[in-house]
Amino acid sequence: MQFLEYAMNLEDYISTDLPSIYIEDSIDAARQKTLNQNASHFPIIENGKLYGSIAESDLNTFEDKSKKIADYKYTFELFFATDEDSLLDVLTLFSLHETNILPVLNKDKKYVGFYDLTDVLSLYAETPFLKEEGAVLVLEKDNNSYSTSEVTQISETNNAKVFGFFISKKTEKTTQITLKIKTDNINEIIQSYRRFEYNIISNHEDDSYLEDLKNRSNYLQKYLSI
Repeated sequence: MQFLEYAMNLEDYISTDLPSIYIEDSIDAARQKTLNQNASHFPIIENGKLYGSIAESDLNTFEDKSKKIADYKYTFELFFATDEDSLLDVLTLFSLHETNILPVLNKDKKYVGFYDLTDVLSLYAETPFLKEEGAVLVLEKDNNSYSTSEVTQISETNNAKVFGFFISKKTEKTTQITLKIKTDNINEIIQSYRRFEYNIISNHEDDSYLEDLKNRSNYLQKYLSI
C-alpha cells in the first residue's frame, strides 16, 4: 500500500491505560480488572513480559473463579506489534487477529503498552490517501502483466499526483488496483491505462471512451427502430 509510506509517528499512539492481567491473577481478579473495559482482548503480563492476550469472551466463560489465569494458558493468543512497525503492519495485525487491542513490544521484547484500533483508524483517516481530494480509479489487469511501478508511471507521465494505491482484489487470473490521484484530466489518464491494457472497473463521468460507446449504442437503437 503505497499510501502508507507517508511518515507517521505511531509511537505517539501507544496507550498504557488498559488494566494488565498478570499470569498469577485469579479468574475473579482478572474479571474485576476488565469490568467496563471496551476491549476484545487483554494482555497477560509478568515482569514486563507478554505471555499473550486473552479474549474477553473466553475470560467470561471460565467457571472456577478461584483458578489462576495461568491455568488457562491454552486460551492465550500471542500477537503483538513492535514500536517500529508501520501503519500498514499495525492495521494488518488488527485485521488478522480480529482484535481492537494490540499489545506493543519494544526492541528488547518488553511490553510497553498497546494500540487501540479506534486511535489507529483515526490516524489512518489523516493520511493523504483518505484526506486529500482526488479521483479514485479501480484498475484491473492479468496477474502476470501488471506492475506497481507501471501504475505509478502512467499517472505521473500524465502530470497526475499519486496519493497512493493498494491491491483491492485478486483472483486466480486478475488483480484489481485501487488508485487515488490528483489530476485536471482524468479522461487522459484513463485512456493511457487502457492503452497499457488495464481495464477500468470504476465509473467516471469524464470517460470519453464510455461516452462514445453510449452514443454509438443510442445511435444503433435509433437505427434499429426505424
